[in-house]
Amino acid sequence: MNSKLKRSLSFSFTIAVITFVLAAIFSVISSALLNGVPWMIGLIIVFFIALIGVFFDMLGIAATAGQEPPFHSMASEKVFGAKHAVIIVRNADRFATFCNDVIGDIAGIVSGTASAVVVLQLAVAFGNGDGSTFQLVLSVIMTSTIAALTVGGKAIGKYLAINHSTNIIFFAAKIIANVEKYSKWKLLSK
Repeated sequence: MNSKLKRSLSFSFTIAVITFVLAAIFSVISSALLNGVPWMIGLIIVFFIALIGVFFDMLGIAATAGQEPPFHSMASEKVFGAKHAVIIVRNADRFATFCNDVIGDIAGIVSGTASAVVVLQLAVAFGNGDGSTFQLVLSVIMTSTIAALTVGGKAIGKYLAINHSTNIIFFAAKIIANVEKYSKWKLLSK
């Protein structure tokens, strides 16, 4: 078997396992956060989850649109985070897969599930928790709002990512560099 194919299959398997674990973690956390909170706070949590998806989608697009030369000059001047930015751009396909497909898609799925919980909370709060037309209308409005926020946010994020990729990549690289510095975890490999 071709070495590139083996590497791709290995990465695909690894990313599938990571997705499974992160989806379980996000699902448990969102369920715990939504359990017993008033519907207004639940609504804020749902919007926050959707915005996480938008943000990570923007990071993934920025990585694919980014160029190495600005970061090479920063790295030669020993600018903190510049080496991490080079690694992000060089591994744009993997970074984008993680940001867009893993975090972004998980956030979309979890926000959809969480919005169903908020709809039930709203229906119960207004005394219509028995599967009524009111509950159906709430569900349609909530789903449509989350979808519009996600798609509209991703459209704006794509514009920003394409037109400001250097700044976005450098921002993400500095965060990753700080996490690595203070936690001693290696998030990016060369």
